[in-house]
Amino acid sequence: MAVRRSTDPTFDADVDAVLAGSRTLVGVAARSLADLEDVVSVTQLRALMILATRGPMHLTALAEDMGVHPSNATRACDRLVASGLLDRRDNPDDRRHLLLDLTPEGRELIDRIIGRRRAAIEQILLRMPTTHRRALGRALAHFAAAGGEPSPSELWALGWTS
Repeated sequence: MAVRRSTDPTFDADVDAVLAGSRTLVGVAARSLADLEDVVSVTQLRALMILATRGPMHLTALAEDMGVHPSNATRACDRLVASGLLDRRDNPDDRRHLLLDLTPEGRELIDRIIGRRRAAIEQILLRMPTTHRRALGRALAHFAAAGGEPSPSELWALGWTS
């Protein structure tokens, strides 16, 4: 299948630059998970990351955020509950739906992964001129917002400080 390109060469160059940067970030992410393949699957990790970022939620909302069928999210969450990384609790706003949330062990796992990623990204950024780092930071903030990531104030409210 041929790669679809736009009629705007400048836009294509922007897309190519983001793809190159994303390859670097995928490498950072993969290395941060190197010793976790026996602990959690990629699907389970995605569930943990969403809950860590967005806070407690019911299964249907989690499945929607993950982009999977609710039955797939249920299986992933059942395994996470069994492994002590996820907890189900009563929803004070709707007794028909349980809330899913990280356990302290689940939070520690996510914090460890984020710490590894942060350290690797810091090393890459230190090799860049300050002006480029700042421009990249601003551009990625806009990119994350366009992609639907929570804002820094929303992350702060959920307990994320970095």
